[in-house]
Amino acid sequence: MSRGASPDHPIHELISERWSPYSYSNRPVPRADLLSIFEAARWAASSFNEQPWRYIVATRDSTDDFERILGCLLEGNRTWAKEAPALALGCIRQTFSRNDKPNRVAQHDLGLASASLSLEATSRGVYVHQMAGLMPEKARDVFGIPEGFEAVTALALGYRAEPGTSDPSLLARDERPRNRRPLDEFVFGGKWGRPGLASNR
Repeated sequence: MSRGASPDHPIHELISERWSPYSYSNRPVPRADLLSIFEAARWAASSFNEQPWRYIVATRDSTDDFERILGCLLEGNRTWAKEAPALALGCIRQTFSRNDKPNRVAQHDLGLASASLSLEATSRGVYVHQMAGLMPEKARDVFGIPEGFEAVTALALGYRAEPGTSDPSLLARDERPRNRRPLDEFVFGGKWGRPGLASNR
């Protein structure tokens, strides 16, 4: 079943086809694909080329590590993410390595890296579901994340479950209509709240 977006203006098909399912197949993602997916994150843009992102990754083949990442998620995410064949924690370095000053865009740059890997994953038929629901301090303890770094997101990676092979409540969540704010609500011109590119002014 296609879950492609219905954009108001033409966009690349990788963007329109990217979405975040809750129901995953346990089919493993080949290591070569995972390497390319995280290679895409490597080449994301970042402030001063700091590359503040770090990822802790585990596949279901590495049972202990997979369970440790799963244990860092909030319960609502564990209930569905446990079926994914790969999990990751997205972390940031909180300061610039060149001067140790706070990097106020570190989370932004992690987001760019995760967006890049999501598009690469989409090109390979792999779906990525990003999550904010995790326990950063537990992740620090479990994985020995040093001071100055922080786990801020989690990701599930894998293939969609076939209809009839997953929890019906998860499949129902996947079938909800997709929607987004129109451009007039977030692209402004002249002053805050005045529609910019999306409308004639």
